[in-house]
Amino acid sequence: MKALELKIPPAAQFLAVAAGMWLIAEYVPSLDIAIPGRKLLVVAFFCLGGAVALPAIVTFRTAGTTVDPRYPEKASRLVVSGIYRYSRNPMYLGLLCLLIAWAFYLSNLLGFACLPLFVLGMNRLQIRLEEKAMEKQFGDEYRAYRKSVRRWI
Repeated sequence: MKALELKIPPAAQFLAVAAGMWLIAEYVPSLDIAIPGRKLLVVAFFCLGGAVALPAIVTFRTAGTTVDPRYPEKASRLVVSGIYRYSRNPMYLGLLCLLIAWAFYLSNLLGFACLPLFVLGMNRLQIRLEEKAMEKQFGDEYRAYRKSVRRWI
């Protein structure tokens, strides 16, 4: 697992999980379920994903720091404003919301079971290492931020 740390971009992890969810829905249709208000839930989570992730990207760009999570040591600033007041990882939270929308769209129980795998993978392969790099680079300022703002929500 260590060999994969910071090697698989979050977007690739997102696409792999989304593809896995689709394959499961395609090949295990016996676990399909009817979800009342499904279309509304798909739209709501899709919009929520964009509403969380896009401002996070804009905030990073405005601050002049890297949005490439494979190289956390290249961060030039600790961003704690905007959406980052509520989540330390709003870009990843946005991707999770998009996967939730996809799960509702597919409406397969096993597809929903993939959501925790995305969270665990992101925590293990990306976030934990980003946090170490941020603590090393920004020290007490990052530790205080970490104490006051949750990792996801």
